[in-house]
Amino acid sequence: MSTSKNYPPLGEDSIAEIIEELQEECEIEKHLPGGGYLHMSDELPYLVVYRNPNEDQEEIKDRSTVRLILSEASFLIIGNKNYEGYQRLMFSLSDAMAAKFKSFLIIEVFTGDQASSGFCIKGPADKLSTTLKVFKEELDTIHSGYRALNLNSTIIEDTTERQPEGKKPLLTVQQLKEAGCLLLGLEVPPVYRSEEGRDYPVFFRRFKDDFVKALHKAIFQFIRIQTSSGVKSYRALGQKRLQKKVLEIDRTLAEIETSYQFLWLVSPANIRQIKDTFFESNYEKVLNYHYRLLPFDPDVLKRKLYNLKMEEIDDPALSYIFREKREELDLQISMLTDRGSDSFFYNSMMLYGKIPRDLQREAENILKEVPEKEVQEFESIMRAEDFKALAHQEFEYFREQDRNFSSKVHVRDDVNILMVSQGELYLPSDYKLNGNETRALIQHEIGTHVLTFYNGKQQPLKLLSIGLTDYDTLQEGLAVLSEYLVGGLTSNRMRTLAGRVVAASARMHGAEFQEIFRLLEEDYGFSAQRSFNITSRIMQGGGFTKDISYLKGLLQLKKHLEDGGEISPLLTGKFALEHLQIIKELEERRVLKANNLIPRYLNTEETKEKINLIRKGISLSQLITA
Repeated sequence: MSTSKNYPPLGEDSIAEIIEELQEECEIEKHLPGGGYLHMSDELPYLVVYRNPNEDQEEIKDRSTVRLILSEASFLIIGNKNYEGYQRLMFSLSDAMAAKFKSFLIIEVFTGDQASSGFCIKGPADKLSTTLKVFKEELDTIHSGYRALNLNSTIIEDTTERQPEGKKPLLTVQQLKEAGCLLLGLEVPPVYRSEEGRDYPVFFRRFKDDFVKALHKAIFQFIRIQTSSGVKSYRALGQKRLQKKVLEIDRTLAEIETSYQFLWLVSPANIRQIKDTFFESNYEKVLNYHYRLLPFDPDVLKRKLYNLKMEEIDDPALSYIFREKREELDLQISMLTDRGSDSFFYNSMMLYGKIPRDLQREAENILKEVPEKEVQEFESIMRAEDFKALAHQEFEYFREQDRNFSSKVHVRDDVNILMVSQGELYLPSDYKLNGNETRALIQHEIGTHVLTFYNGKQQPLKLLSIGLTDYDTLQEGLAVLSEYLVGGLTSNRMRTLAGRVVAASARMHGAEFQEIFRLLEEDYGFSAQRSFNITSRIMQGGGFTKDISYLKGLLQLKKHLEDGGEISPLLTGKFALEHLQIIKELEERRVLKANNLIPRYLNTEETKEKINLIRKGISLSQLITA
């Protein structure tokens, strides 16, 4: 918002051009004289205004306060030149928008002096009683969240003087009437900076997020009661267009994560030798895990990660998910550097979390209630190449929904597990499975992991295809649920998921490879083959607790459905269940678009009946269908 350029004065012709462009484009961004700036949506009947408290200065000095409004879909920063022109602009915008929506709201945000100890709302208490009540309640909620600051309750001041002390009003009372506009002033206590004027950046981020939420709730109350706008929720009041710096950070985070394949680098390259030696030694000798060389320099990646200026992101939702993602990538890079050490295991616990008590209990109950079934000989055994052919059939089903869909299947000797990485399927060359397992795993790997990668890739945020923080839990929960919905969730499969939880718990309590193997085989009745598979995965890197995500995610998803949640919104990309409200907000702001692909099973009658059973509260062990 520099004043280095000479922008045309705000005369009648230039203002008319701004309004015409706003009506044609629906959303505009304009640099204005004296360092001013307008970002406005034609679909929202409000404008949040900030003016430089020192009109004789070229640059805005109160940088923190102006950032309180920069994530708004409609805001105006008044420059230090041609104030009368800005008044004409506000009057014309109000007049045009009130004609469209029956009413229009302007809120001027400014700080009080350093001794100010609470918010003060200045406005027509009789005309906007409900809006002001909501505004006061939401601002008082902020007060209660910062008790140590001893903030006073919010004051509502019924006055026609709604501007900062000593300043001219934005519009006169007569102009407000003529334009069909209502004006509020909001004095903010500058608790986010010291008496010397130094900001507290970490505190400010939290304060700003709380402030924006309170502001949006009050504005939505005005819109709902006083206007004809069709806005459905306060979450829709953020910007629709992603700013350049947002897209740059998103792209860089995605580039960092895709510069390596985390699961590939964590899994041992010599798994077959480890298995053969372990069985030949009567379950005693465990070879050292050998890992693939890192294709990157950890120091360079971390430097790139922390050079990202996330403090400049003013959108609360995006700032939150970017910071989370940076912490997750930092942990992943550290883990890859420390493979085979205790540090890997400790970081794994930080990354995937502890085992909740209800999850531990569910795992133990499943292992008690569900006996392991002997592996039967099936007439038709599917091998890797057979699975590859079925995968291509599923890809064709996706192409019928979106002709641009593409993915590949890789059959390799150096892969020990079936997995999807960056939207492509990897199969061990010696893979074998029966018909039931095939149907289940097709929907697990392709109907979930490949599908959400592709849906996420169609969104403007690249991270939705790569994965927001802790996306594994919801992803694996959806994938296992799909196995149940297509009738392929076997008792042995459910036991395996439960076994991974008790194995991870044992590792967290200090158990080594042989102890975990014996626990699974002797105490929980797993076959030697399954005990090895579970143990070898848990012991990757020195202790890899990602495998708790499967049962943890299924349990979370079961509760989500019991609470009336739906599956379809969870297929927008790769994210955690706790991100769902952020995803909904971005959808309501129309930052995100509808899903391109839906899985084959989702709209069948069988699926609807089974989801209804889950909503009624059946246990996890009752999800076994084969």
